[in-house]
Amino acid sequence: MMKLRRDVRLVGLLFTSVGAIIGSGWLFGAQSAANTAGPASILSWIIGGFMIMTIALVYAELGTMLPLSGGVTRFPHYAFGSFASYGFGWILWITCGSAAAIEVEAAIQYSSVHFTFLMHEVDGVAVLTFPTGFAVAVVLMALLTVVNLYGVKWFARANNLLVWWKIAVIVAVIVAFAFTAFHSSNFTLPAAGGFAPFGIEGILSAIATSGVVFSYLGFRQGIELAGETDNPRRNVPIAVVGSVLLTGALYILLQIVFIGALSPKSLAGGWGDIALASGSATGIFGPLAALATILGLNWLAVVLYVDAVVSPADSGLIYTVSTSRVMYAMGRNKNAPSGLARLDKRGTPYISLILTFFVGVVFFLPFPGWQSLVGFVTAATVLSLGSGALALAALRRSLPEHPRPFKLPGKDVIPFLAFFSSNLIIFWTGWETYWKLCVAVLLGYVVFFATQPFIKDGPAMELRASSWFLPWLGGLALISFMEESLGYAWGAVAIGVWSLVIYGWAVRTRLSDGKVSELLDSGFIGEEETMEPVPAATTQH
Repeated sequence: MMKLRRDVRLVGLLFTSVGAIIGSGWLFGAQSAANTAGPASILSWIIGGFMIMTIALVYAELGTMLPLSGGVTRFPHYAFGSFASYGFGWILWITCGSAAAIEVEAAIQYSSVHFTFLMHEVDGVAVLTFPTGFAVAVVLMALLTVVNLYGVKWFARANNLLVWWKIAVIVAVIVAFAFTAFHSSNFTLPAAGGFAPFGIEGILSAIATSGVVFSYLGFRQGIELAGETDNPRRNVPIAVVGSVLLTGALYILLQIVFIGALSPKSLAGGWGDIALASGSATGIFGPLAALATILGLNWLAVVLYVDAVVSPADSGLIYTVSTSRVMYAMGRNKNAPSGLARLDKRGTPYISLILTFFVGVVFFLPFPGWQSLVGFVTAATVLSLGSGALALAALRRSLPEHPRPFKLPGKDVIPFLAFFSSNLIIFWTGWETYWKLCVAVLLGYVVFFATQPFIKDGPAMELRASSWFLPWLGGLALISFMEESLGYAWGAVAIGVWSLVIYGWAVRTRLSDGKVSELLDSGFIGEEETMEPVPAATTQH
């Protein structure tokens, strides 16, 4: 069996994560966060960045310890066995499908300023029209699939340029807004409620539901490609940590200049109802472009409308590529049918891509707009990433002598903070979002048990090592359901206690040291199939 090519170098891996982070999130996140938290949304970006950094640091150690493609799915397999790793793989696969869908919706939402038949406003939220807008979304999803099937090599060559374009556009917006209009009084405007008009709840809610965490999540692309970079021990930590630091600085600056550029008159209705409208430009369908138009920066508005198609399309394409790594990893774990990772003569996992298309289309139905889908994508992605902290804690104990070119200090402090952060973010997305995710997970296990008879030589499910998995989800569901009665403060305490319980449970019931060594000795690592190289820079948020 041939190995995956290690063609992605340091800059390529860093740009993969940076490009992944800079997708549709920044196009809507500044206004969405301001609506939810007011000027205190700046704190939302800082806190959210810190929480994501703890998770990223965990994966930086895991990615250098076991440089595997599809690592987010494969790390739990070594720590807890097939039953838990399938659950995380399923969630991640759903995430990829929904992430591609949200990028399509972002492109349509900005375009609907000029093509009004694509989206309309419902309860203050932009949603796809039916059947026209929905049909266009389906066509765009199909186009992403076709490009992945036939044209991804051409696309890969353009990726570094596209990431430079994305960074340049964000910098242009920051500079243009800062030097055109900056009303420092907006940050403490009494008539709009001052600096934190919605209190701590607004700040924390914005982290999960307004695109803040969503905008950081692309860092994991550096982990997914750890098995395809020429020097993973050096490149993975730099790509993962560096991408969060770089984009975090850009997002915080963007939030500051967005707040400062608003006319005080536009805040007459308060931060929850920012008035952005100038001719055909409206804040609901394209907030940054609308503000640029109001400020007389018509050239910048044009650039933003172009970028609103380029960036999400770039991100949507890379997420469909990422799905192939997820399905590849599940196939390598042998807890999903091997046919899902079957490659065509171009090295493309065509069955997985076709399934991803249908998953994306399904998500347009209950989540017909960017704002309605962002909470679900955030919760699903963070839920899948939460496995990293537990896997790291388990593998440190199972493989104490295994080489770790990058090792976190403080023993369990950072891994626990990462797991606690993941659970908090899920709690902040709210019950209305989380119950839908629980249904998706349960559906995944229906598929799991239905397909087991068709999997040859599949691994043992290791139910003892995975015994914490479903109780963990159930406990989060209960706390999330009680959100209103608990409040944010007691809810955080409950999440902290439950995180500690599950953390200890998972570590105690992990796979035996002998079983982990057996997996390592079996040749499971390193015997990779040849697959289509992933573009060396792009995708969301």
